[in-house]
Amino acid sequence: MFGSLQTLRSTPIPPRESARAAIKGYRDWPLRPCGERLTPASTYGIAGENYYAQTRNPPYWRRVEGAIDALLVREGVGERLSKVNARLAEAGVRLFLHDAWRPRVVQAYFHDVWMPAEVRRRHPDWDDASVMTEVERYWAAPSQSAERPAPHATGGAVDITLVWDDGRPLWMGSLFDDATSLAHTDRFEAETTERSFSDEEARNNRRLLYWAMAEQGFASLPNEWWHFSYGDQLWAKMTGAEFAIYGEATP
Repeated sequence: MFGSLQTLRSTPIPPRESARAAIKGYRDWPLRPCGERLTPASTYGIAGENYYAQTRNPPYWRRVEGAIDALLVREGVGERLSKVNARLAEAGVRLFLHDAWRPRVVQAYFHDVWMPAEVRRRHPDWDDASVMTEVERYWAAPSQSAERPAPHATGGAVDITLVWDDGRPLWMGSLFDDATSLAHTDRFEAETTERSFSDEEARNNRRLLYWAMAEQGFASLPNEWWHFSYGDQLWAKMTGAEFAIYGEATP
């Protein structure tokens, strides 16, 4: 069924604990903006729908104020996504984009309002520092300066999944934006005495997405199976690049 892509589905995702440690302090990494433009992802044949600009978007179930319909990426990101799509097409699979460049107001809402409230609802005994630690496992603070932008503010970060060529989604093991350990990229890699068919399928599909994106130089955020970046400070720190090439961007 998957042809040559079966190798990617069979190759384990490396343990991500070192990657979780590596991303600390990524916004201090050197930045030398290259000047590439933001362009619609559709220019490169990438399908998608902004998750925050619709209402069928659990766990929110409403359009987020400030969200835009457009899915915008840097030119270099779009070109690489197009190559990933060409690779996936061998098995009738393609990318589907949930989010790309993100307005600051949307980032601020989730970091400052929605996620803290959700963490406090689940853990009413936690102090403010513990709440914020949990929030920032999944939501970066909004950009405060051009030298230290949030990943999605650069146009280098994308939230992405896999669908069949008829649009039906592949099973990835969780909702998009499931801000819990279930979203960790390597969640299904650990050996267990019993594993469901659902877990095995999620593991294999996460592997396929991870390795297909890695082939084009994308870095995977270890706590979110859907988040990949290229060219931003997170990518630079994770890959050891001398500097990031994408700073804060404006449509």
